[in-house]
This record gives sequence, structure tokens and C-alpha cells, in this order.
Amino acid sequence: MIRRARGFTLVELLVAISILGMVAVLGWRGLDGIVRARAGLTEQMEVTRGMQLAFAQMQSDCEHLAGTDLVGSRPTLVAEEGRLTLVRTVFLENTASRVQVIAYRLVDGVLLRRESNATRDLTQLDLLWKAATSDTDTTAPVALQSGIAAMQMLVWQNGAWRQSVVTPPTTGVTIPALVPLGLQVAMQVQNVEAPMSKSFLLGGL
Repeated sequence: MIRRARGFTLVELLVAISILGMVAVLGWRGLDGIVRARAGLTEQMEVTRGMQLAFAQMQSDCEHLAGTDLVGSRPTLVAEEGRLTLVRTVFLENTASRVQVIAYRLVDGVLLRRESNATRDLTQLDLLWKAATSDTDTTAPVALQSGIAAMQMLVWQNGAWRQSVVTPPTTGVTIPALVPLGLQVAMQVQNVEAPMSKSFLLGGL
């Protein structure tokens, strides 16, 4: 007696197709989640790398903060919310040391850095400082990092961190009591809960 092979019924085929469909949906959702997580991690790593480069540039500027031997009693650093202005020393091979004004500004979520020409003329330095602090400098800035919601500054002055503008030395006031030894910068990145912060020594002290 010859037996014929039994095929699948329509109900069995529908059940199998339904199971395969559910497996495909679950697999797609898992893959989509992995892709999204990877994209978010990549973006976060790019932001972290950009912040590290911005902090490194700021640290280099702070370590070369000009001393009173070059600028006298002129102000060399002003730290405010979203703004940092300083005078740094520029060392060029086979030439005397010069100074330039560096200005960091947080504008529409973008951290900008602007630097003036280097000079040894203190009268010109005064003009460059005035242009930087009044935001009338027309030098093209360099964008260091975008997506920053806020930038806070603290200075280490008289044995404590202080949230204030650094005042320049004046006649009759002891200079070490006013000149800060350190600067702490905290930047709040958009969509990130905790701010990123770093502390720098001023003038390579």
C-alpha cells in the first residue's frame, strides 16, 4: 500500500508565517535599538573629544598667562559667566617675548576663541584688551565646540574658589592677594545632566 506524503494545512502555514513575522519584528526592534545606541555613543564620544580639545587649548592659554614683568599693573584675566578674557605670553624662536589677548565667548551654544596679533607695544595691548572686553574685536573667531548650554568660571584667589571677576592690581594693594593662582571652568553640554569641568594653573605656577 502506497502512502502519500502529508502536506501542511493552511492553518499551519498561517501559524508559521505569524511566528516568523513576530520574530522578524522583534529582531528589527533589537537591531534598531543597537543602531540607535551606537549612534548615541558615537555622538557622545565626539562631544567628549571636542570638549577635551577645548579644555586643552584653554589650559595652554592659562599656563602662559602674562606676568607683571611684561604688562605691569594691567589686567591679565577677566573670568565671567560665558566669557573669559586673558593676556598670554607668546614665545617665538629667536625673538623677544610678546603678548596677545585671548577671548573665549559662548555665543548661541558655540564656544568661540579669538586671538589678537602678538605685540610688545603696551599701548597697542591696551587697545587690543579694550576691543576684546567690549566685544568690538573684528578678528575672525575659531569655533571650538558646539552644543554648550552654559559656561561657569571660578578663580582660586586668597585660598578659596570665588565666582567673581578678577580685578587687576592697583597701587597700594599687595599683588599676590589679588592675582588668582588657578581657574576652574565648568561647561554644561546640552542634553547632558552633569557639567564637564577642569581646573588650570595660571601662569604655569
